[in-house]
Amino acid sequence: MQKPSQVVHLDALPSHLWHAAKHLGETVIAPLVLFYVLFTFTGLTGGLIAALVWGLGAVAVRLALRVQVPLVLMLTTGVLVVRTVVGFVTNSSFLYFLEPSLQNFLVALLFLGSLLFERTLIAKLADDFCILPPSLIGNARVQLFFRRVSLLWALVFTINGFTTLWALAQATIGHFLLASTAGSFSLVAVAAVASIWWLRRELHGEGITLRFARRATA
Repeated sequence: MQKPSQVVHLDALPSHLWHAAKHLGETVIAPLVLFYVLFTFTGLTGGLIAALVWGLGAVAVRLALRVQVPLVLMLTTGVLVVRTVVGFVTNSSFLYFLEPSLQNFLVALLFLGSLLFERTLIAKLADDFCILPPSLIGNARVQLFFRRVSLLWALVFTINGFTTLWALAQATIGHFLLASTAGSFSLVAVAAVASIWWLRRELHGEGITLRFARRATA
């Protein structure tokens, strides 16, 4: 028996892309750019302080305004604090960037470990990058999709870990930042597109169609 057809209207695709880009810019790109600029003109200490101030400032502003702090911002800022301490103690930019490279393997393990719980880590992080209605998130097939796609993202972060380690060992700091950022974002972008296609395919089996466009108001 064919399932009844249902259409779920989401915001237009540019809204979702902008929503994701804001989080990536705030948590990844801005700290990297600030670090590199200050590192170039003032040295390692200036770069460490600039990146850390940005991360803590982003969290502090939200807390002051009583706005919910995105999970991805909390995670990246916590890691940034640890990296900064390592950078100051060792005075080594290599070790400063070695930690996030190794962190890729930790994230991969977290994705796999979250399969033991009812709600996976990828499902929680999805709230920061894609605006999905609660009715869709609660769908049983969507929950199963999040469990399966966790395996994909565990593989993505494992590959990213190996490639960034290789780049860190072979290149200067400037070239490493350029190569690792471009490579990481390309890999993540491909995985994100694949995840969206996979989600739409899973929902199609439930008789649900996703449409990235605002519904006309009556």
